[in-house]
Amino acid sequence: LTVRNQDEERTRRTSHELQAEGIPNCEESPAPTLEEVNAWAQSFDKLMLTPAGRNAFREFLRTEFSEENMLFWMACEELKQESNKSVIEEKARLIYEDYISILSPKEVSLDSRVREVINRNMLEPSQHTFDDAQLQIYTLMHRDSYPRFMNSAIYKDLLRSLTEKSIEA
Repeated sequence: LTVRNQDEERTRRTSHELQAEGIPNCEESPAPTLEEVNAWAQSFDKLMLTPAGRNAFREFLRTEFSEENMLFWMACEELKQESNKSVIEEKARLIYEDYISILSPKEVSLDSRVREVINRNMLEPSQHTFDDAQLQIYTLMHRDSYPRFMNSAIYKDLLRSLTEKSIEA
Protein backbone atom coordinates (compact mmCIF):
# COMPACT_ATOMS: atom_id res chain seq x y z
CA LEU A 1 0.00 0.00 0.00
CA THR A 2 2.82 2.41 0.81
CA VAL A 3 4.43 1.82 -2.58
CA ARG A 4 1.13 2.39 -4.37
CA ASN A 5 0.52 5.60 -2.42
CA GLN A 6 4.01 6.83 -3.32
CA ASP A 7 3.33 6.04 -6.99
CA GLU A 8 0.02 7.89 -6.85
CA GLU A 9 1.73 10.84 -5.19
CA ARG A 10 4.40 10.87 -7.92
CA THR A 11 1.75 10.98 -10.66
CA ARG A 12 0.01 13.93 -8.97
CA ARG A 13 3.11 16.11 -8.95
CA THR A 14 3.45 18.95 -11.39
CA SER A 15 5.88 18.92 -14.27
CA HIS A 16 7.97 21.49 -12.35
CA GLU A 17 8.34 19.08 -9.44
CA LEU A 18 9.15 16.22 -11.78
CA GLN A 19 11.90 18.27 -13.42
CA ALA A 20 13.54 18.56 -10.03
CA GLU A 21 13.44 14.74 -9.85
CA GLY A 22 15.48 14.45 -13.02
CA ILE A 23 13.02 14.57 -15.90
CA PRO A 24 14.86 17.02 -18.12
CA ASN A 25 13.07 20.18 -19.16
CA CYS A 26 14.86 19.99 -22.49
CA GLU A 27 17.85 18.47 -24.22
CA GLU A 28 21.24 20.14 -24.04
CA SER A 29 21.71 22.01 -27.30
CA PRO A 30 23.26 25.15 -28.69
CA ALA A 31 20.86 27.88 -29.79
CA PRO A 32 19.56 27.14 -33.27
CA THR A 33 20.86 29.07 -36.24
CA LEU A 34 18.61 30.90 -38.69
CA GLU A 35 19.48 28.23 -41.29
CA GLU A 36 18.37 25.45 -38.92
CA VAL A 37 15.09 27.17 -38.07
CA ASN A 38 14.39 27.73 -41.77
CA ALA A 39 15.18 24.05 -42.44
CA TRP A 40 12.55 22.99 -39.89
CA ALA A 41 9.93 24.46 -42.23
CA GLN A 42 11.15 22.19 -45.04
CA SER A 43 10.35 18.93 -43.26
CA PHE A 44 9.37 17.39 -39.96
CA ASP A 45 12.39 15.07 -40.24
CA LYS A 46 14.75 18.09 -40.29
CA LEU A 47 13.04 19.45 -37.18
CA MET A 48 13.39 16.14 -35.36
CA LEU A 49 17.06 15.68 -36.32
CA THR A 50 18.32 18.55 -34.17
CA PRO A 51 18.14 18.86 -30.37
CA ALA A 52 17.23 22.55 -30.77
CA GLY A 53 14.38 21.58 -33.11
CA ARG A 54 13.10 18.93 -30.72
CA ASN A 55 13.30 21.42 -27.83
CA ALA A 56 11.31 24.09 -29.68
CA PHE A 57 8.73 21.53 -30.83
CA ARG A 58 8.52 20.08 -27.33
CA GLU A 59 7.89 23.56 -25.91
CA PHE A 60 5.03 23.89 -28.41
CA LEU A 61 3.66 20.42 -27.55
CA ARG A 62 3.64 21.44 -23.89
CA THR A 63 1.25 24.30 -24.76
CA GLU A 64 -1.04 21.75 -26.44
CA PHE A 65 -0.81 19.31 -23.51
CA SER A 66 0.76 16.64 -25.73
CA GLU A 67 4.39 16.80 -24.63
CA GLU A 68 4.19 13.09 -23.71
CA ASN A 69 4.39 12.27 -27.44
CA MET A 70 7.88 13.79 -27.69
CA LEU A 71 8.95 12.33 -24.34
CA PHE A 72 7.85 8.87 -25.47
CA TRP A 73 9.62 9.22 -28.83
CA MET A 74 12.82 10.35 -27.08
CA ALA A 75 12.63 7.49 -24.55
CA CYS A 76 12.33 5.02 -27.45
CA GLU A 77 15.36 6.57 -29.15
CA GLU A 78 17.32 6.19 -25.92
CA LEU A 79 16.21 2.55 -25.57
CA LYS A 80 17.47 1.79 -29.10
CA GLN A 81 20.97 2.88 -28.05
CA GLU A 82 21.11 0.45 -25.13
CA SER A 83 22.88 -2.92 -25.39
CA ASN A 84 22.80 -4.23 -21.81
CA LYS A 85 19.91 -6.72 -21.53
CA SER A 86 19.00 -5.89 -17.92
CA VAL A 87 19.07 -2.14 -18.64
CA ILE A 88 16.91 -2.71 -21.74
CA GLU A 89 14.37 -4.61 -19.64
CA GLU A 90 14.29 -1.87 -16.97
CA LYS A 91 13.99 0.97 -19.52
CA ALA A 92 11.27 -0.93 -21.41
CA ARG A 93 9.34 -1.42 -18.17
CA LEU A 94 9.63 2.28 -17.33
CA ILE A 95 8.54 3.32 -20.84
CA TYR A 96 5.57 0.96 -20.57
CA GLU A 97 4.57 2.32 -17.16
CA ASP A 98 5.07 5.96 -18.18
CA TYR A 99 3.54 6.03 -21.66
CA ILE A 100 1.66 2.82 -22.52
CA SER A 101 -0.16 1.86 -19.32
CA ILE A 102 -3.75 3.07 -19.22
CA LEU A 103 -3.04 4.07 -15.61
CA SER A 104 -0.40 6.58 -16.65
CA PRO A 105 -1.21 10.31 -16.74
CA LYS A 106 1.31 10.52 -19.64
CA GLU A 107 -0.33 7.75 -21.71
CA VAL A 108 0.18 8.20 -25.46
CA SER A 109 -2.62 7.53 -27.92
CA LEU A 110 -2.08 4.17 -29.67
CA ASP A 111 -4.41 1.89 -31.57
CA SER A 112 -5.32 -1.56 -30.23
CA ARG A 113 -3.15 -3.43 -32.77
CA VAL A 114 -0.02 -1.60 -31.64
CA ARG A 115 -0.90 -2.12 -27.98
CA GLU A 116 -1.21 -5.87 -28.61
CA VAL A 117 2.21 -5.92 -30.30
CA ILE A 118 3.74 -4.08 -27.33
CA ASN A 119 2.15 -6.47 -24.84
CA ARG A 120 3.63 -9.44 -26.75
CA ASN A 121 7.01 -7.69 -27.01
CA MET A 122 7.06 -6.99 -23.26
CA LEU A 123 7.31 -10.74 -22.61
CA GLU A 124 10.91 -10.41 -23.80
CA PRO A 125 11.78 -6.71 -24.13
CA SER A 126 14.38 -5.54 -26.64
CA GLN A 127 15.56 -2.24 -28.09
CA HIS A 128 12.74 -2.58 -30.63
CA THR A 129 9.85 -3.34 -28.25
CA PHE A 130 8.16 0.00 -29.02
CA ASP A 131 9.12 0.48 -32.70
CA ASP A 132 5.53 0.28 -34.02
CA ALA A 133 4.28 2.59 -31.30
CA GLN A 134 7.13 5.03 -31.85
CA LEU A 135 6.35 5.18 -35.57
CA GLN A 136 2.65 5.74 -34.84
CA ILE A 137 3.44 8.62 -32.45
CA TYR A 138 6.01 10.11 -34.87
CA THR A 139 3.39 10.01 -37.63
CA LEU A 140 0.80 11.59 -35.33
CA MET A 141 3.17 14.43 -34.41
CA HIS A 142 4.11 14.90 -38.08
CA ARG A 143 0.56 15.02 -39.42
CA ASP A 144 -1.21 16.66 -36.50
CA SER A 145 1.10 18.83 -34.38
CA TYR A 146 3.85 19.83 -36.82
CA PRO A 147 1.61 21.94 -39.11
CA ARG A 148 0.29 23.81 -36.07
CA PHE A 149 3.84 24.28 -34.77
CA MET A 150 4.87 25.87 -38.06
CA ASN A 151 2.06 28.41 -37.61
CA SER A 152 2.63 28.91 -33.89
CA ALA A 153 3.91 32.01 -32.12
CA ILE A 154 6.74 29.88 -30.69
CA TYR A 155 8.12 29.11 -34.16
CA LYS A 156 7.37 32.51 -35.68
CA ASP A 157 8.91 34.42 -32.75
CA LEU A 158 12.07 32.31 -32.90
CA LEU A 159 12.33 32.81 -36.67
CA ARG A 160 11.72 36.57 -36.32
CA SER A 161 14.34 37.02 -33.58
CA LEU A 162 16.99 35.08 -35.52
CA THR A 163 16.17 37.00 -38.72
CA GLU A 164 16.54 40.32 -36.86
CA LYS A 165 19.90 39.19 -35.40
CA SER A 166 21.18 38.21 -38.85
CA ILE A 167 20.15 41.59 -40.29
CA GLU A 168 21.94 43.40 -37.44
CA ALA A 169 25.13 41.36 -37.95
